Amino acid sequence: MTEILDPFLPTAEQHAGAPEQPYMYLRTLLEEPDWTRFPGWADVTEEEWRSAQWQRAHCVKNPRQLRALMGDLLDDSVYQDLQDDHEQRATMSMLVPPQMLNTMLRGTEPAGPGSLTEAFYADPIRRYMLPVLSDRLEEWGSHPFASRDSLHEQAMWVAEGLTHRYPTKVLAELLSTCPQYCGHCTRMDLVGNSTPSVDKFKLVLKPVDRQAAHMAYLRTHPNVRDVVVSGGDVANLPWPRLESYLDELLDIDHIRDIRLATKALMGLPQHWLQEEVVAGMHRVAGKARARGVSLAIHTHVNSAASITPLVAEAVRAMFEAGVRDVRNQGVLMEGVNATPNDLLDLCFTLLDGAGIMPYYFYMCDMIPNAEHWRVSLERAQELQHAIMGYLPGFATPRIVCDVPFVGKRWVHQVHSYDRILGISQWTKNYRTGIEFADPHALERTYRYYDPIHTLPQEGQYWWRHHVESGELH
Repeated sequence: MTEILDPFLPTAEQHAGAPEQPYMYLRTLLEEPDWTRFPGWADVTEEEWRSAQWQRAHCVKNPRQLRALMGDLLDDSVYQDLQDDHEQRATMSMLVPPQMLNTMLRGTEPAGPGSLTEAFYADPIRRYMLPVLSDRLEEWGSHPFASRDSLHEQAMWVAEGLTHRYPTKVLAELLSTCPQYCGHCTRMDLVGNSTPSVDKFKLVLKPVDRQAAHMAYLRTHPNVRDVVVSGGDVANLPWPRLESYLDELLDIDHIRDIRLATKALMGLPQHWLQEEVVAGMHRVAGKARARGVSLAIHTHVNSAASITPLVAEAVRAMFEAGVRDVRNQGVLMEGVNATPNDLLDLCFTLLDGAGIMPYYFYMCDMIPNAEHWRVSLERAQELQHAIMGYLPGFATPRIVCDVPFVGKRWVHQVHSYDRILGISQWTKNYRTGIEFADPHALERTYRYYDPIHTLPQEGQYWWRHHVESGELH
C-alpha cells in the first residue's frame, strides 16, 4: 500500500528537517483570566465581576488606583512612569475597566515584589491602554504634520457631531465619553477628559437638540444610506437615549445600514449583557429587520488576549437579539499586533472564539505623541501580504490607511511612494464634505507620512534639516 503523507501535519520521520509553514493554525479555547490573582481583587465575587455597575465603579483612573490593585507586584518606577506620561505626553486620560485590566498579564504568576514589572511593560494591551513615558520616542515623538483632529472630522460637520465625509455615509458622534480610553484614540481632540497637554474640545448642544439636528439633516439628504453611530462609545449613552436615536433613524426610509461603534463589547461586555440593553436591542433589531435595514455592531479589538468567554457571551446575546453582524476594526500598532502571527492569532480568535468578523486594521492615525505606535506604509503592505491565504476570504481583514482629505484606502492602493522620505501620494474618486465646490479635488494627490524614525538615515536627515530650518509647511 502506498503511504500517503500529510504535508500540513508532518511527523518527524516523514519530514525531518522540512521547513515549517510561516504560520500554523491551532484553535485555542477561550478562558477568563482569574481576576483574584491581583491583590486588589482577591475577594471579588463572580456576581460582582459580571455586574456592569461594579465594573464601571472600579475602573482604574490613575497610578494610585493601579497601585491599590497590584500592590507591590510592580516596581515603584512603573507608577512614576505612568504619572510622568500623564503630565507630559498623554493625549487621553487613564480609564481602564477591570475587564480590560484582567486581560493584561495573562499567563503570569505573581511571585513577589516587582515580579510582574517586566511582563507589564511588554504586555500588548498595556502598551496602548496604559502608555508610559518611557514608551514614547524622544526624537520624533510627534510627526511634524501630526494634528489633533488628524482626519478633519469636525471640519466636515454638517451638524454638531455629524460628519459627512463620504458621499453615502455619515458618522454620528452622539457623545464624547467612553467606558475606556485608548492611548492612540483618533478622536483625542474631542473624546475624554482634558490632559495637561490637550485641552479637549467640547460638545455644546443638549443631547435632544443634537439628535434633532442630525435627523433634520438626514431626512433632507436621501443620498445618505449608511449611519455609523459612535462617539465616544455608544455604551456610555443611557439605553433609552440610544434607542430613541436608532428608532428615529429607522423611520427614515433611505437609511439602509446602521452600525453601532463600541469598544465596550470587548472592554465592558457586562454592559451588553444587561437585561435592559438586551431587551432594547431585541426591539431595535426587530424593527430594523421588518424594514429591511442592516443593523451591525463594530467593535475595536487589538489583541487576541482581549477575547474571553464573557466577550463571546455578549456577542452571542447581540446575535440572539437580532443584530445582523459583529465586525472588528482594529488599529495596527507597533508592540501590540504588528506581526503576521499576532494579526492572525487575533483574527482567528475573533472568528472562532467570539463570532466577530475581522474587518479592518487601520494604520494608526497621525495624532500627537503617537509615533511609537505607528508603522510605515511599507510595513503595512508586508503585513497585508503575510496574512493572505490563511483566513477565509470573507474574513481576511483589509489593512487600510485613512488618508486625510481622502478617506480609507487599502495600503496597496497608493499612487506613488517615496520610501526614503516616507511620503506617499494618494488619489480619490469622490469629494469629501468640505470640497463640494472644488472642481479640482479629484485631480490632486494627497500626502500621508511614514513615522520618521522608521526611515533610512538619508530620510531622517532630510526631515531633521527641514524641520530645523523651518521650511516645512
